[in-house]
Amino acid sequence: MKKLFAMVLVLALALCAFALAEEKSEGVMTYADYIAADIDDEVTIECYVQDHQSWWDNKITVYAADADGAYFLYNMACSEEDAAKLEPGTKIKVTGYKAEWSGEIEIAEGATFEFVEGEPYIAESVDVTALLGTDELIEKQNQFVAFKGMTVEAKNDDGAAFLYGWDGSGEEGSDLYFDVSLNGAKYTFTVESYLRGPGTDVYEAVKALNVGDVIDMEGFLYWYEGVNPHITAVKAAE
Repeated sequence: MKKLFAMVLVLALALCAFALAEEKSEGVMTYADYIAADIDDEVTIECYVQDHQSWWDNKITVYAADADGAYFLYNMACSEEDAAKLEPGTKIKVTGYKAEWSGEIEIAEGATFEFVEGEPYIAESVDVTALLGTDELIEKQNQFVAFKGMTVEAKNDDGAAFLYGWDGSGEEGSDLYFDVSLNGAKYTFTVESYLRGPGTDVYEAVKALNVGDVIDMEGFLYWYEGVNPHITAVKAAE
């Protein structure tokens, strides 16, 4: 009986959290409305901060989500004081224009936001390994996702496991680019330095990779001329 009660309680709490995540204010789009909107349309959404890049020049780039999907808020207008309040789970209302850049759907630079009262919401990672190479993968764009059992491939003819910058012209502090494969297909993943820079666990873990390592990863499903995730965690495959 106690076990049954505990299970019912857990289910009730999960449903409550889901309901809280689903609540939208009047005039706010659902995720389905947002996806259906045309490029260059003005959009208003409510979402929950999942992570963000470094604040700079009164702008901040935010990875956000709700219970139905995820959003990439590029260079949103933000004071330094407000940037410090954008903790993971924070609920915000965002107004801006829907845009597309090399396949990435985002809310364009210059969007504005306000804080909204609400319970925090953090999305669990979704394992999308089996969707790599399929048309369904893009439906998970911008979500916090996991990739499992992928093999590190050489990034250049010299056998480097990663490059500083997409073409190797960068240096310590630049984005890290590395290739991984699954079932014979190769993909390029990135550690975005403004999200996870030098000294962070993932930045140092990628620098320590060797060609042939089999790894599990988590990150945000960014898109650039195809899948190009912004990776936030790397470890040896379980």
